[in-house]
Amino acid sequence: MSRFSVSKKGSTRTTNYEGAKAYKLDPKMELYSLVCTASLQKKFYTDEDEQLNRIRALVGLTDPDFVCKLAVYAREKMYLRSVPLVLMVEVLWNFRGAFIDVETSTLIKRTITRIIQRPDEIVEILAYYQEANERTGTKKLSKLSNSLKKGIAESFNKFNEYQFAKYNRDTEIKLRDAMFLTHPIPKDSVQKDIFAKIANNKLETPDTWEVSLSKNDDVSKKEKWERLIDEGKLGYMAALRNLRNMVEANVSNLGKVLTQLSEPENVIKSKQFPFRFLSAWKAVQGLPTFYGQQILDNLERAIKTSVYNIKGIENSDNVFISIDTSGSMTTRLSEKSSIAYMDIGLVMGMLLKTRCNKVISSIFGETFMPVNLPSDNILLNVDKLKSLEGKVGYSTNGYLAVEYLITNKLMADKVMLFTDCQLWDSNNSWFNDSREFADVWHQYKRMNPKAELYLFDLAGYGNTPISVREPGVYLIAGWSDKVFDIISAIKDGGNAISEIDKIKI
Repeated sequence: MSRFSVSKKGSTRTTNYEGAKAYKLDPKMELYSLVCTASLQKKFYTDEDEQLNRIRALVGLTDPDFVCKLAVYAREKMYLRSVPLVLMVEVLWNFRGAFIDVETSTLIKRTITRIIQRPDEIVEILAYYQEANERTGTKKLSKLSNSLKKGIAESFNKFNEYQFAKYNRDTEIKLRDAMFLTHPIPKDSVQKDIFAKIANNKLETPDTWEVSLSKNDDVSKKEKWERLIDEGKLGYMAALRNLRNMVEANVSNLGKVLTQLSEPENVIKSKQFPFRFLSAWKAVQGLPTFYGQQILDNLERAIKTSVYNIKGIENSDNVFISIDTSGSMTTRLSEKSSIAYMDIGLVMGMLLKTRCNKVISSIFGETFMPVNLPSDNILLNVDKLKSLEGKVGYSTNGYLAVEYLITNKLMADKVMLFTDCQLWDSNNSWFNDSREFADVWHQYKRMNPKAELYLFDLAGYGNTPISVREPGVYLIAGWSDKVFDIISAIKDGGNAISEIDKIKI
């Protein structure tokens, strides 16, 4: 059977990538899980082509209405840029040669306009459309879908000259190409002039940090950074990603940047992945600077702000958090990233911990280890747990976390596992008595019937160690702080799919 075939009926049993017994997800849940964890880069068990093939297969098994809502959810809640564009191209590809009714065509067009939130995404969706259709020659983008053409054309009306200029990059497909292909209608005389500048390559070069730092002049990097900071021309993401560069340049006004990063309103507007704060902290650790403690304090404030409004878990008692630190979780999100799936799990787990009253924190690999941690730290707690990963080994014996609860007769209300879901039993793998996670959970449920299990899927491999169709078992996927909103939805009788279905386009 093909790896990407998905059954809608029959047995839900399968095997995971470690050869252990696992459970299939239905097409909507699998697509949700895959999309919300899609880096479209090589993972431990799959590469980017396998991920794209699975997306294509699952889009074909899912109605366009859900795919469009999922694209919006991925862009607006999960802060993902590329995969929502992929979804829209694939939903159009599934209609190739077939009639698209007016209602569906309008829905797709409106979704495309909505998920394009930066000018370079106009170019990116066309680039993927060209790649997906495997066109060659001078007319690679001929015969564009009308829904795509109209969606892109309307998205042109969302941006000003500065935004167009900032993202007008020298790629194979350029903004002017997209404009000539889709013929956007300017909304006023100002935009008419902007479109003319795009057509004639006359957009005014913006004063961004990239442009300023790349200039070959007599101004030092220290002076360039200081000017950008004083003039307020350093955006939130740029400030966060360039902390190390500014520290190394020994800028005198770094305090302004740290205030900017920790200001609650800026944090909320920035829509950063929580792990971005860890990445920034890791980048400056060990640098010789008197700002070290201030950087940590401000990043701690920022990351706490990002989850201040979590609902459904606030002030909870008897919460058990366990984080997978196995070998597969050490895979980085991409070759250029310093962040691994383990880092995401540790950050998300520690974020959740700050919102609970009584909580046990732990990690698992070949063995299991509970770890008492202070309640008010996030980044330092992540550092502490990361330092312990080797002490539990690199297998994926997730059942040991639940066995700990059973052995110690601990009655947890919520059991929360942050994992890639590829659990198995390395301790008994050569014997017939290997422990299945599902069996151990059922044993715990007999002891503690009210317990709920939350599987935070961080990698989207398409299967789970226990069926999420079981009462009290929930799957939540993604790396954004917004994943915690699903906990509130579950409390109200819903789940991830029902939350996505609520989206209006």
